[in-house]
Amino acid sequence: MINVKDLHKKYENNVALDGMDMSIPTGSIYGLVGTNGAGKTTVIKHLAGILKQDAGEMDFDGESVWENAELKESIAMIPDELYFPQGSNLDRMGAFYKGLYGNWNEERFDEMIDTFKLNKYAALSSFSKGMRKQAAFCLALSTMPKYLLLDEPIDGLDPIVRKQVWKYIVDDVADREMSVLVSSHNLKEMEGICDRIGILQDGRTMLEKDMESLRGDLHKIQVSFGSGIHAGEHEDPYKGLNILHKESRGAVDLMLVGNTQAEIREVLDKQNPLVFDILPLTLEEVFIHELGGDDDAINELLF
Repeated sequence: MINVKDLHKKYENNVALDGMDMSIPTGSIYGLVGTNGAGKTTVIKHLAGILKQDAGEMDFDGESVWENAELKESIAMIPDELYFPQGSNLDRMGAFYKGLYGNWNEERFDEMIDTFKLNKYAALSSFSKGMRKQAAFCLALSTMPKYLLLDEPIDGLDPIVRKQVWKYIVDDVADREMSVLVSSHNLKEMEGICDRIGILQDGRTMLEKDMESLRGDLHKIQVSFGSGIHAGEHEDPYKGLNILHKESRGAVDLMLVGNTQAEIREVLDKQNPLVFDILPLTLEEVFIHELGGDDDAINELLF
C-alpha cells in the first residue's frame, strides 16, 4: 500500500501541498482529481522521488522513496510533459531502460511496439504527441513496475489506443497486483477505470472514497406530491434525509441527498409521492458538488 499522511510542500511563497492525505491499496487503480493548481502533479513528483516533502510522511509498503534506488526500480512514471533525449528512438530507449530496471521485459516491449504499430528505429522527435505517449507506455510498462504513476496519461490518444493502454494496465493490476495512481481531467474515463477516488483542492484531500461507496452515498432525486405539499398538507416529507441542496420548480422538488438508495426509499415510499425518480451522481457531478460549485453549477448538475 502507498500511504501519504499530512504531506506539505512549499515553493517560496506558494503552498503546493497543505497537509495532503492519501492511501492507495495494493492492486488497485486510484484516481486523483482536482482543479488546475490543486497539487496533483506535485504529489506524483513526490511519489516518484523527484521531490522531497517539507513535512509529513510518505511510504511504499513501509519504505521511503527518497534516495531509495532499489525501490525506484519498482516505480514507473509517465509525466504530462514527455521528454526524450535528442536523437533517441525506441530501440535506444529500450536499451537504456534495460540497464536501469532489473525486471525489464524485452518480449513485452516488442509486443507493445507491434500493438501500437510504432517504428522502433524512427526518431522519437518525428512522432506525433499521441505516438510519443504510446512510446512512453511501451517503456514504462515493460519495466514490469510494482507501482505506476500517471499524469494525464490518455491526453492525445485516440479511443482505440486508450482501450489498448487501459487493457495492459488492468491486466497488470489483476495479474501482478500492480498499484496505479492516475491523475486526469477526464472524469468520465476515470469513473470507468478507478477503484478509488481522491479529490484534491488547494493542496488538501477534500474527499477519498472507494468508487462503489462514492456511487452509493450521494444521489439526485426528483419528487412531487402534487400542489398540496406546498400548501402545508405534509409537515416534513423529507425528515430523516441528509439534504445537501434543494430547489423547487412548481410542484416538483429537486435535491442532492447524501443517503443510500435504500434510506431514501424508506423515507419517501411511505409518503406516496406522485413523482419519484432517483439517480446516482456521475464522478463529474460529485466533483462539482465537493468542490463547492456555485448555485448555477449545482442547479445545472441536478437536472
